[in-house]
Amino acid sequence: MSTVAEDRVPVARLRAGSPIEGVFACTRKDRMTARTGTSYLALELRDRTGSIPARAFRDADFLAGRFERGDLVRVTGRVERFRDELQAELRDIQRVEDGAFDPREFLPAAYRDIDELDGFLEHLAREVHDPELARVVQRFMADDAFREQLRSAPCTRAGHHSYLGGLLEHTVAVATLVQETCILHPRLNSDLTMAAAILHDIGKTREFRLGAEIELTDEGRLLGHIELGLRMLTDAPLALQHCVAAHHGDLRFGSPEALALHRLNALDASVKGALEHGLPGT
Repeated sequence: MSTVAEDRVPVARLRAGSPIEGVFACTRKDRMTARTGTSYLALELRDRTGSIPARAFRDADFLAGRFERGDLVRVTGRVERFRDELQAELRDIQRVEDGAFDPREFLPAAYRDIDELDGFLEHLAREVHDPELARVVQRFMADDAFREQLRSAPCTRAGHHSYLGGLLEHTVAVATLVQETCILHPRLNSDLTMAAAILHDIGKTREFRLGAEIELTDEGRLLGHIELGLRMLTDAPLALQHCVAAHHGDLRFGSPEALALHRLNALDASVKGALEHGLPGT
C-alpha cells in the first residue's frame, strides 16, 4: 500500500495559480448545467488537511463514468480563485484501484497526540477498583485489536469528534469529567461511573467503516452503537449495562450513575460540537 506524502501537495498548501495533481478523496460528485447549456462536473476533493471544491468542464460526461463519489481519485488540473475562494479546475480524473492507498490518509485526524490520550485512558482505567467492574474494563484494555480500533475510530460521521481518534478523545474527556464529578459528589459509585464512562461508546468501534469518507457499517446502520455496545458487554454487571443503555437519555435512569454519565457525555459532545461547528442557530 502506497503513501500519499510524496504524491501531491496537501489541500492546506494549495494556492491560486498552482497545479493540483495527485490522489484525493472525492466527497461530492454532481452533474451540473452551466448557463450556456453545457454540462460540467462539480466535485469536492479532500485529504487529511482539508477540502477544496473542483470543477471539470471538458469531457464532463466521459469523466463522470470513470469514478463515483466516495472513491479515491487521481486528478490533474490547476487551482484558481473564484469569488474569493480557491477552486480546482480539473483536466483529468481517474479512479484509483482499491488497495493502492490507505483511505485513512484522506480523513481528518485528531490534533491531540493519540499515544498521550491512550496513556490517559490507561490511567483512568486503573481508577476502577471494584473487582467485577475492573475485570470487564481490563478485558477491553488488554485487547490489542480493540485498542487499535479505539485509537482510529471517529465518534460521529459529521458531528462532534468526527475524525480519526475522535472516539478515544471523547472517551478520555468523559472519563475525566467523571473523575472530577465523583470528587464533588462522593456518594456516587465512582467505580461504576468510571467503568461506564470508559465503555459507554465501545459500540462505535463497530459502527463506522473508514473509506474515502466515514461511512456506517451494516451493523451500525441497522443496530446503532448502543445496541452494539451492549452486545459486547453481555458478561458485564447489570448496573454497567444500564448506564451504557441509558447514556443518551433514551431510558428511564435507574441510578444516579446513569444520570451522571448521560449529562457528562452530553456536556462534552455539545461543547466540542460548538467549538467545531459553532453554536446552534448562529
